[in-house]
Amino acid sequence: MADTSRRNLLVGAGSLAAAAAIVTETSPTAAQAGPQPIFAVPAITIPIAGEQGVFPVRRIYCIGRNYAAHAIERGSDPNREPPFFFQKPTDAIQNVAIGEVAEHSYPSLTKNYHHEVELVAALKSGGTNIPVESALDHVYGYALGLDMTRRDLQNGMAAEKKPWEIGKSFDHAAVLGPIHPVAKVGHFTKGGISLAVNGTVRQNSDLTKMIWSVAEQIAKLSEAFELKAGDIIYSGTPENVGPVVKGDVLLCKLEGLPDMSIKIV
Repeated sequence: MADTSRRNLLVGAGSLAAAAAIVTETSPTAAQAGPQPIFAVPAITIPIAGEQGVFPVRRIYCIGRNYAAHAIERGSDPNREPPFFFQKPTDAIQNVAIGEVAEHSYPSLTKNYHHEVELVAALKSGGTNIPVESALDHVYGYALGLDMTRRDLQNGMAAEKKPWEIGKSFDHAAVLGPIHPVAKVGHFTKGGISLAVNGTVRQNSDLTKMIWSVAEQIAKLSEAFELKAGDIIYSGTPENVGPVVKGDVLLCKLEGLPDMSIKIV
């Protein structure tokens, strides 16, 4: 009888030890074992018009000189130049709500700060060597954007044959409104795009005048990079880019999307 009780006690003790081991292995402390970030970095997101969800941003790509007249004003030949791209850091994004006139800080180091209004495409998927014919299948939605530029810094670095990232990649350099899903607005292959400063129109063109369409840009980019969900593409600006100063109010328009406006402060 004593031996039976002793065996039962040993079995019970073993079961308790096993249960304790399971609890330890599945406890929050155990689950967090391994390298941990030493501080938090905020996620960069863009609001989606009419929805609670937000669009997480992975990378920002921008195409240069994608309207013939703008290519000419920047000193290049639109008939011979292949597309080229540059990037901005994701935390350069400044979100502007519909109906808001958002304050936009005049950046440091520059005395020649330029506006560039653009259509922005947001990707829900990606890949490499994407065919033009299926490229738009990867687009989640579109937004109206501003590729703000420290032109004097860009030109100075270009003249010295150095990277001109300092002219394009800085705080709040990627201004944009909310993303509008393709399911609601369709794809943008044509439509007027314009920008006015203090009520005077400066940039005024049509998406049909882009040298490389959004589909072609996606295909070309995917030859050099593996595109993924969360990538956004600034698709180029029309001619008549120009300087802004503190106090200026910019009003951006794109046929089919709500207006976007900022004030330089």
